[in-house]
This record gives sequence, C-alpha cells and structure tokens, in this order.
Amino acid sequence: MDIAIVGGGAAGLATAIFAARRLPGAAIVVFDSARRPGAKILVSGGGRCNVTNRVVTAGDFWGGDRRVIDSVLRAFSAADAAAFFGELGVRLHEEADGKLFPDSGSARDVLRALLDAAARAGVELRSGSRVASIQPAGAAGIKVQGGDWSETARRVVLATGGLSLPKTGSDGGGLSIAASLGHHVIPTTPALAPLVLEGTFHTRLTGVAHDAAVSVSGDGLRTVTLRGALLWTHFGASGPVVLNASRHWHRAKIEGREVQVRLSFLPALDFAGVERFLLDMAAARPSAMLRTILADHLPAAVAASLPETVDLDPDRRLAALTRGGRRRLAHALVAWPLQVTGSRGYNYAEATAGGVALDEVNRGTMESRVCPGLFLVGEMLDVDGRLGGFNFQWAWSSAYVAARGLDLASKGERRDD
Repeated sequence: MDIAIVGGGAAGLATAIFAARRLPGAAIVVFDSARRPGAKILVSGGGRCNVTNRVVTAGDFWGGDRRVIDSVLRAFSAADAAAFFGELGVRLHEEADGKLFPDSGSARDVLRALLDAAARAGVELRSGSRVASIQPAGAAGIKVQGGDWSETARRVVLATGGLSLPKTGSDGGGLSIAASLGHHVIPTTPALAPLVLEGTFHTRLTGVAHDAAVSVSGDGLRTVTLRGALLWTHFGASGPVVLNASRHWHRAKIEGREVQVRLSFLPALDFAGVERFLLDMAAARPSAMLRTILADHLPAAVAASLPETVDLDPDRRLAALTRGGRRRLAHALVAWPLQVTGSRGYNYAEATAGGVALDEVNRGTMESRVCPGLFLVGEMLDVDGRLGGFNFQWAWSSAYVAARGLDLASKGERRDD
C-alpha cells in the first residue's frame, strides 16, 4: 500500500481524506483497533461534538513551541475547518465562547460525514485491526504489524491519540510505538480533567456554578491565571475554568514541584478592589448581613458558606466586621485555596498533555525527523488546547499539513521548516 494510517479517530480520518484528495488513486488504508472507529468523536461535547472554535490561535494551546503550533494552525484555519465540514454536509453554528457545533446537535453526524468522505475518496478502513509495532523496512518502506498479520507501506501516519477517555480505545499504544522508533515522548498527564478536593466545602455546593478565576502557581512556575465558569461537584470542582487549569496542576506535579491553586470568586476585582467594595457596602447598607451582600454577586449557597471558611458568621452585619475580619473575607473572595488532592484522571480527561516532542517533526509536513517516512498528527504530539473545540482544530490542522507532506514525499520533494 502507499499510505498506512494507524488510528481512525478525528486526526486519522481527516489525514486519510486530505491525502486521498491530493493523491487520487493512492492505496490508503486506515487501521483502527476498535470495531467501530470514532468513539471519542461520539462522546465529545456531551455527544454534540464541538468541532472547532470561531477564533483559534497558538495562544489557546500549551505544550511544544507555539511558533510550530502557529505554523500548523495557519496552514488550515478554523474557517477552513468550518468550510470543510460545510462541504461534507455538516453545517455549523456558533455558541457561547465561540464554540462551533453541528446544527443537528449530533456528534454522530460529524463521524458519519468523515467516514463517508473517506469511503468516497477510496480510503480503505480496516476496523478491529490493532497495530502492535512499526518497523523501517528499507527501500520497501515501513512494516506495519498486528498480532497475526503484517503489511508494508511506503509511508505511515501515527494518529492513535493519547490516553484520555480510555473507554474509547485510547491507551497510549501509539506513543509506545513512537518511542520504540527513537522518538522522545514528553511524559503524559491528563488535561481538561475535573479536580478532586479535600474537605467538605465543595460537598455543600454540589451543582452550584458561577464565574471564577483560578490561579496555578508554585516553586519555579510562572503563575497561570484562567477565567471561566466553575462547577462545584460532590468530589471537588469542574467546569471550563477548572478543566483548563487541571493540566497546569498535573504538569507541576509530574515535575515534582510544590503547587498552589487559588480561586477568586470575584475575578473582576483584586484584593484592594474587594476591600473597597466591602467598605462601600458597609457604608451604604449598614444593617445588611454578609450573606445578603455577597448573594448580590454570588450564588446564595456560596454567599452563605464562604464566610464560615474564615471564621465569620454569614448572618453578621457587614458594618460590624473588624478590620481583620473584613480583610480575611477579602482574601477569601480573591485567593481562596483550592486544596487539590488529584484529578479524576484519564477516565474523565478530555485531552492528554505531553506526547511526542514537537521539535521532532517538520512543521511544514508533520514528517518525523527521527524516522523518515513516518508522520505524526493530532494528540500524538506534545500539544494540548484549552476547552472549546481547540483540540479538534489541532487534529484537522495537523492532518492537513501531514497530507501536504505525504503529497510532497510521493513526488520526491521536501518542504523544510
């Protein structure tokens, strides 16, 4: 065969489609271990599949060199992705924070469109075919081997993803294959995962959501502050701002660093601003209770519970607070410590941080610098985006660049970074 693509998820199917369009008549085979490929597409976005975002930049991603990420994203933009899916019959609409979803609200329509497009382009899908190893085969190309079978392809694309949501088939096997071929794999951690907290504060607030800012800091770390919706749960905290922050907590822990996570309940204000707000409210409403004042800006359950964390009675009059009590409350409102004990792990993570080092692929082709003829796309690489369709966009963009690289390679041409 001409091209073997290992992995039939978003990046693998997109690579197959783009490559088949550039190389009509080429023998392209997608190998996937699952009987029904695309399970991660089906569960994404709550089963609705957040295909991309209206605006996508390298600043929405972490991991490898953002200059490389930017180069790949510019080759196939979010607008290109929307046009691509429109061409496949999947019209998109915009929701909060620029997220683009299919009009049908069904991830199944996205998967069906990709599978149909691949079939129309002449791509062969071999489901239930797990690839166990890949080995260079000299002038013949690269040998792709399963448990009781082997094939040789002129070129191979690794698109098996990371370790997130293992029930969909993601087990890190492709990363092990890449390592066996000489690639350096940045140690992986969950990303976009709910955080587990100690204590009982969160249990009283289960199901309560509000706007917040979360800051992750620690020894030798640049403080990262993120803003968005937070959702309290029976185990700790979730919601977009927590999911985005989780990768930074995990990366600090895997590096052996001491890490602190702090929460601002009033993200538009700093400490001085909150203290001024409390003084102004005490003067304007001298008989109002703490919980009453706070409930004007926070959910009632939070307003009733937060003062108790700093030994204040929520039914006490704000005007009666001592200076020390007022400052304790102000600190709690802008820098409340989230006592993180862990996350819910890969079983609940929507992405994987870490992967094959980005500097080991050519940004213009996605071809390996370590193993000629091997291409790497999607979550295989040390790139992870924030919540909102960004990881899917990375899949589409890296797939497009890989297809361009496959086309150039078939013609004996090169494209340097």
